[in-house]
Amino acid sequence: MAKIRMAQYGTKHGHARGKLQAMLDNPDVEVTGVFEPDIERRQQLKSGNNAFKDVYYYSDSDEMLQDDTIVAIASEGNNAESLDQTEEIVNAGKHVWYDKPAGENWEQWQRVIQTAQDNSIHVQLGYMLRYHSSFRQVTEWARSGFLGDIFSVRAHMSTNISKESRTRESQHLGGIYFDLGGHVLDQVLWILGRPEKVTSFLRNDGGSLEPFKDNTLTVYEFQNAMAFISISALEPRPVARRFEVYGTEGSAIIVEPFEPGLSIRLSLQKAKNGYNEGEQIVQIDGESRQRTYELELVAFLDTIAGKQQPDRPVSHELLVQETLLRATGAI
Repeated sequence: MAKIRMAQYGTKHGHARGKLQAMLDNPDVEVTGVFEPDIERRQQLKSGNNAFKDVYYYSDSDEMLQDDTIVAIASEGNNAESLDQTEEIVNAGKHVWYDKPAGENWEQWQRVIQTAQDNSIHVQLGYMLRYHSSFRQVTEWARSGFLGDIFSVRAHMSTNISKESRTRESQHLGGIYFDLGGHVLDQVLWILGRPEKVTSFLRNDGGSLEPFKDNTLTVYEFQNAMAFISISALEPRPVARRFEVYGTEGSAIIVEPFEPGLSIRLSLQKAKNGYNEGEQIVQIDGESRQRTYELELVAFLDTIAGKQQPDRPVSHELLVQETLLRATGAI
């Protein structure tokens, strides 16, 4: 079987290197090259010692976009450029493995999705936790009713970033929440659906000069549940990252660190499905970050080959971005 020819547009996203490595390592993919519009950045990558060193670099985007043999493109620009680049890819008739978040222009994102649907183009967002076995297990328990009626979800996904990164991200409403919030918001909404009300606390508590929101809490109200997502850019490393789901018949908490996520604290009101009443630790194989990128890519390839339906419907991809932008105040 012929390999699927893929390229990469952009290199400035935090996941860009890992996504390129996943494509290079996949036996079903032929990486045709990378287009990075920033010439200085391109030269830096060529002289580095990483996955970008030996790939072919396109001289302009048309060289890549107008190549009819390229089936799909990974969209890996930074948060300020990625939506425009993704729209170029879709308009060129190619499937997109698109790293999060989907920009700040809600109308443009809806237009991109509509164009993709009209032309049978698959757009898959790069929320790697979808492919993490601990998160898949917890969300399956939550969605199936195994934990009863879900009334609370709590997520914490902080980081610590450089002044250069804070300056770059300060152009975005919501700051660090805009950058990272989608990962856990994707999980919350897959469990609970669209929130009725969103309340945000977006603060600058780190003393930085730029208007960067570095300490954030967002609260989501549903008909019979609430969710709380806290994200800061100030937390000392190693950072604590948590995901907790509470239902009327039990709770499930991914034990830190949630990557690789090797165990889940499961607490049940009554014994069921082979699990005991009360507290127990469920061991999970877990995955490294790079492995989840690889699993993302497999799902992407199987979807465009018609071997499976998308793991998330288009309506969910729209919902995550809409809710993210509601929280930042962009809509």
